[in-house]
Amino acid sequence: MLTETQRASYQANGYLLLSGLVDAGSLERYNHRFIEFVEGAATPVSEMKLMQDVMVAKGAVTPHTPLHAINKLLNFEDDPELYEYVRHPALLASVVELLGSHELYSIVTNVFNKPPGVDGRHPLHQDLRYFRLRPPESIVATWTAILPSTRRTGCLAVIPGSHKGPLLKHANPDWEYVNFAFYGVEAPNLEERVHIEMEPGDTLFFHPLLIHGSGRNRDTVFRRSISTHYARADCVSAGEDWRSSSRVRRLQ
Repeated sequence: MLTETQRASYQANGYLLLSGLVDAGSLERYNHRFIEFVEGAATPVSEMKLMQDVMVAKGAVTPHTPLHAINKLLNFEDDPELYEYVRHPALLASVVELLGSHELYSIVTNVFNKPPGVDGRHPLHQDLRYFRLRPPESIVATWTAILPSTRRTGCLAVIPGSHKGPLLKHANPDWEYVNFAFYGVEAPNLEERVHIEMEPGDTLFFHPLLIHGSGRNRDTVFRRSISTHYARADCVSAGEDWRSSSRVRRLQ
């Protein structure tokens, strides 16, 4: 599916944007299922968690609806409807080409929800901060827009080529409101950022060392996306059998 130019761009910049990769019907199912969990029409299963925005949790903002209170749904591996995303044929085919292997596992799954009316920023960070798996070249993230992701709604921003550097020290940013585990790299060069605006179905693939983050939602509508990380079977984790984790799923 990928051209030589696309593969070379990923290697050089640490990310690749593919437009319209995920079909509208699939996006509608993912969005509907997310709303069912948030509004209580469906019960979270296994290790699935609905994460409340910190401003709502601290009483700084009163949410208009349940959707205005949640900043993400974490760990949807055991929900067949949302997990369809991880198995989406076009997504998997692209990942296989980027990682050069059919022996893949999903290791993290999220639906990100950025409501209007809260801070909601995600500081510039590297996803490898959250993983013990190595090498980083055997891991790739996918991030698909369910709703439009624009500068006003707080789209992703990346620093091209930053994946060629080391894993940097991360800490809590010096902000009044920071969502749980939203760590950031220290003193990033904001002038190097490239903002990635995306339409529904557009998908960003990126390296786990790529420095990226997102800003506030300054609009009146939501920004929503679905995401996972894939790892090759030859990854290692300090002698541990990472494949036995309850959140890891083998893709066949």
